[in-house]
Amino acid sequence: MRYIAIGKETNRIVDFIRQYYNGAGFGKAVIGLSGGLDSSVSAALAALALGPNNVLGITMPYFQSSPQSLADAEELVAAFRIKHKVIHIDAFTQPYFDAHAPDANALRIGNWLARMRMCVLFDQAAACQALVLGTGNRSELLIGYFTQFGDAACAIEPIGHLYKTEVQRLAEHLGVPQSIIDKVPSADLWEGQTDEDEIGLGYPIIDRVLYDICEGGVDSYQEGLPYTREEYESVKRMLNSSAFKRKLPPMLEPTC
Repeated sequence: MRYIAIGKETNRIVDFIRQYYNGAGFGKAVIGLSGGLDSSVSAALAALALGPNNVLGITMPYFQSSPQSLADAEELVAAFRIKHKVIHIDAFTQPYFDAHAPDANALRIGNWLARMRMCVLFDQAAACQALVLGTGNRSELLIGYFTQFGDAACAIEPIGHLYKTEVQRLAEHLGVPQSIIDKVPSADLWEGQTDEDEIGLGYPIIDRVLYDICEGGVDSYQEGLPYTREEYESVKRMLNSSAFKRKLPPMLEPTC
């Protein structure tokens, strides 16, 4: 894996956020706060770049959400003194499933929730003349572990170049509450759900395979690598099969 000087990287990201917002003519950020690692780090970086009073974190619980998620988000808000709002999304989510998709599986519901939350964020951003700050990390963006036009919809991805294990190091440097750093990554879609169980691999393995493929030039499995052939092929399959999610919708060139 690559070595990152966390202090310098923090300053680089802060400058990136500040310059982007200034260049776009905005001074405020709206961010979805899940109580998880990625959104906590992104919010902390935004507070450093724009000032705590210019960052609004919005937590959007669904009736199946864990109460601990809200508690962790509130702890993050207190630690970095950013603004906070809680908007429950049951009232404009559950009626759809009750009326039109009562048999929807967890994947469909999860994608709906991600897109509904992003609708809320963009509307709240419009209300306070802000831009939506993303929370995606490089690991999940590369393997497609995100909802197209949902949690990946934003104006800027401040940690989109960092692998999940690097985001954890950054969280420790920034002083993100330890309870958030230590918690098992979860999209909180149902009780007991964890990201690594759903993906099928742990982030340390995912990150190492992705790094070797994307930055180390490893285009096929080789003996002696610190992971198995099955792990390598699983990550490469996710990388390739989700490529369409990382591209703008294709269109034809205009005719003369």
